Formats: sequence, C-alpha cells, structure tokens
Amino acid sequence: MSIAQLIQDAWNKQAKWLIVLRPLAWIYRGGFLLNKKLYQLGIKTSYKAPIPVMVIGNITVGGSGKTPLLIQLVNYLQSQNVRVGVISRGYGGKGPFPAYVDLESMPEIVGDEPCLIVQSTGVPIVVGSNRQRSIEYLLSKHDLDLIISDDGLQHFALARQIEWIVLDRNRGLGNQKLLPEGYLREPPNRLNTGTVIEHAAAPTSALNMHLEVASPYLLNAADSPSFNPSDNFYAVVGIGFPQRFYETLASIGIHQFQCHEFPDHYDYEITDLQFEDTSPIITTEKDAVKLLPLLRQNPDFKREIWVVPVEAVLSSGCYEVLHQQLQQLGIQIS
Repeated sequence: MSIAQLIQDAWNKQAKWLIVLRPLAWIYRGGFLLNKKLYQLGIKTSYKAPIPVMVIGNITVGGSGKTPLLIQLVNYLQSQNVRVGVISRGYGGKGPFPAYVDLESMPEIVGDEPCLIVQSTGVPIVVGSNRQRSIEYLLSKHDLDLIISDDGLQHFALARQIEWIVLDRNRGLGNQKLLPEGYLREPPNRLNTGTVIEHAAAPTSALNMHLEVASPYLLNAADSPSFNPSDNFYAVVGIGFPQRFYETLASIGIHQFQCHEFPDHYDYEITDLQFEDTSPIITTEKDAVKLLPLLRQNPDFKREIWVVPVEAVLSSGCYEVLHQQLQQLGIQIS
C-alpha cells in the first residue's frame, strides 16, 4: 500500500495516529492563509475573465459528487440556450497545456474527468493549470456567456462571480483538520462564503443533490449479455472516496464483490484487470474513461467489464438560486 493510500484510509477512518501530522497541518494552514491574504491585500492579483466565471469545488480532498453536478448543470444550461464552456486543471493528464478536449482526447493527456465531461455533454472544454491561459484559449475558439471552472475553489489567481461548494454529508468533514492531518483543503468556516450544495440522500438543506443510479452497461463486449447482480464481481475503482461506490453497488442489489482500490486518477495497466478466475469487473464511469483505451490496446482481453452510470439530481432550490445568480450577472435563461 502506498503512503497516499495509507493516509487516505486513515482519513476515512479518522485514525488517531494522524495527530503526528499536525505540525505539517500547521505549516499548510500558515502557507494557505498567507497566500489568501496576499490576494486580499492586492499584493498578488487575480485574473478577471471578460465573461462571468462560476467555480464548482469543495473544501475536501477526494470525491464529493462535484463532477456529476457539473455535468448536470452544463446539460441544463445548454438546454436553456446558455452558451457555456468549462475549464479544468486536467489532473492526471500529461499535457502539453492548455489543451482542448474533444471526443478523441486521451485521458492520459488531458485527464479522466475532462474526458468524462465532454463525453457526457459535448461542452467546449480546455484544461491546464494556468486558468487564465485556459480561458483565453477557450474564448479564442467560442463565443460564450459563462465559464464553469471544474474545481479551483482554492485557486485565488482566478476571480469568480459564483462559487458552488459541494458538501458530501455521507463523508462529512472527517476530523475537521487541514491537510495532511485531515482531508480539508480549507477551514470549515469557508462554507459560510459560498453557495453550499448538500450531497445527501436525506438532506437538511433546500440546496441539495443526490446521485441516481442507472442500469449498468457493458464496456467491452460485442454482444450484450444480460446483467446479473447476483454474480461475483471484482469492484475496480480509482476515485477519491471508494466507499460511495460500494454503497451504490449495494443500492442496486450487488452484494458479492471483492474491492480493488487504486489512487484517485490512477493510470491503469492491463495487469490491474487480471484475476485468477473469470468473474466480471464492475467499475465507475470515471474509471471506464481510462479503461476503454486500455482495452483497445489489448483486444484479446475478454473479461466482462460493467460500468455503473450515475446522474446528479438537483433540488428545485438549486435551480432557483442558479437563475437568481445568473440574472444578477445579466445572463438570461430561456
């Protein structure tokens, strides 16, 4: 087990030994707050795009449901004739950046989440660590009304007019400690400064979302065998919070599976998918984006790989707030 996985497991279990990392958390906090103050004082300057920017992010490391939310928002805005584009860090991609993402883009070049976003929405998207260059490149190719930044909540070099913060109530804030003692990127009071979208099956806020599971589909077979939830599966997953995927499997009647966890944004090799028997694999859409090119490179691989698609369902309150925020920026929704 890698150090990253060890710490990830400790965060999820709120292990007591994490206290030994507190000095590092103090250093992280000091550096973070100093950087933020420099922007507030104008010593460091933020780039203001020529059109409004909406940031969708979180204050935790690991999965919160942010990407399904972004996909749902993009699809909704497109249906309302809002010309929207997306920028992303392209985490896990090798570049060169900035890079325009289309249906032919490879996840090892631009990252897995941007590939999933463009496959699900067809939205114009540019990836790269320099958000200003990404926006300028995007606007050189498209006339847009709104840019959505996938993550970047802590990227103060980018000015923004709207901030949506996804809070996963299932995972919560852990031990409420900053990195690396806990999995918080910012102190909990950051939730007071943005629009918080509660990700929960039984929400307490009017601004909430949940993930709705669709029927699993087969990633790699020419024929279409029927899906049997009673099969024994290998659950292959490389996301920030694997437990959510296991709960999703249980919700659709899948209870017999062996967990094979990999780091978030993991670059799979074909050997990662080879097991002693012929039982099928089941995985997430985000992982499937990386597995599909691998299967094309290895056409003799015959094991079934099933993908579980999920869709974010937003409360009516989310759409009401979105309409209000966009109208204040002069963006009309049809």
